[in-house]
Parts: sequence; C-alpha cells; structure tokens
Amino acid sequence: MNPIATSEAPAAIGTYSQAVRAGDTVYLSGQIPLDPKSMQLVDGFENQVKRVFDNLRAVCRAAGGDFDRVVRVTVYLTDLANFAKVNEVMATYFHEPYPARAAVGVASLPRGAQVEIDAVMHMGTTPGA
Repeated sequence: MNPIATSEAPAAIGTYSQAVRAGDTVYLSGQIPLDPKSMQLVDGFENQVKRVFDNLRAVCRAAGGDFDRVVRVTVYLTDLANFAKVNEVMATYFHEPYPARAAVGVASLPRGAQVEIDAVMHMGTTPGA
C-alpha cells in the first residue's frame, strides 16, 4: 500500500492520505472545495464543484493517472437539488465511458462545504479495463 500526496490539492485535514494505491487500484479520499493554497472554501456551488474536480484531478495525476482511469465516483451533497449542476460540471471533466457513480444526500460536510466527491482509479494497462 502506497500513499499518494500532492501540494496541488488540499493537504489532508485529518488522519488520512489524499489517496492510497493498492496494486493497480488507487483509492482517492473525498475532496471538498478547498483552495489548495489558501485552504479556504471557494464561493458558489458551481465553483465548489469545479474546485472539487480540480482537486481530484491533481491527486489522480500525482498517482500517475487522470480522469480517463477513474472507474467509480461518489458524490456527497448537502442538497440533492444541486445534483443537476453536478452532472453539468462533471460532463466537462469526464467523457464516455463515464465512471460508475453514486450520489448521497448528507446533513453536513466538513468546513460547511456543499459537496464532497471521492473516487476509485484503475491503473492497469488498459484504461477502463
């Protein structure tokens, strides 16, 4: 098991790694919309979703991959009415075949974030295999 870390994404704010690689699989911890330099939440829901995907992409790249190798995404929202906006933004970061996905409504998220997303990335020889 190998931890993954990058300064291009927010530093862990607890007892966890930004990601962990186990064999050909990379498990990316949930990202909230913290700016990695200021460690402050960005304003506005759409900007929060974009920041989360930018943070996840930075961790993917630090692990040697990118979104074309992501096979699973879980979206946590404090208001499921915002899910359509998540879909809209996600479509600018991912292309077919899209990863498997789940959306979960939650009462609250760390630091008052409105969205958190985690992912699983496969690093085998064939993307998506």
